[in-house]
Amino acid sequence: MKSRSLAAISLALALAFPQAFAAEGDPGILAVIESFRTSIIDKDRERFLDLFVQQDVPWQSVLDDKSLAQIQGKHPEAIKARFKKENNPVAFIDGIVASKNRSEETFSNIKIDSDGEVAAVTFDYSFLSNGNAPTGARNAG
Repeated sequence: MKSRSLAAISLALALAFPQAFAAEGDPGILAVIESFRTSIIDKDRERFLDLFVQQDVPWQSVLDDKSLAQIQGKHPEAIKARFKKENNPVAFIDGIVASKNRSEETFSNIKIDSDGEVAAVTFDYSFLSNGNAPTGARNAG
């Protein structure tokens, strides 16, 4: 299971909900998370990219210890945090749209932190391809 911080979405939330206080379970923020999730399932590139203020901002992948150990079984050179400037929301959704596989991310342990103006959302996620977590899958976040 991975953890992702959606700083770019946080900025979009600040613009979309300037008067709302982002508390745990805030319906506006949960709607953004659901839009993120369903745009992946629906392969809806436009809806996905509309969630980001800057669509080409690089995403930093960080693997948890279990995932790293699994990947190192086939790729011993794999490291915990590998920066690739070409990892970004555009490349992520373009890969999903181009794939014949059904893609989905499931979320748990959602945490919303806000000062009432700007919110940061973090969560654990699993990326599924055709209902399964692919071994050594490209990690977008």
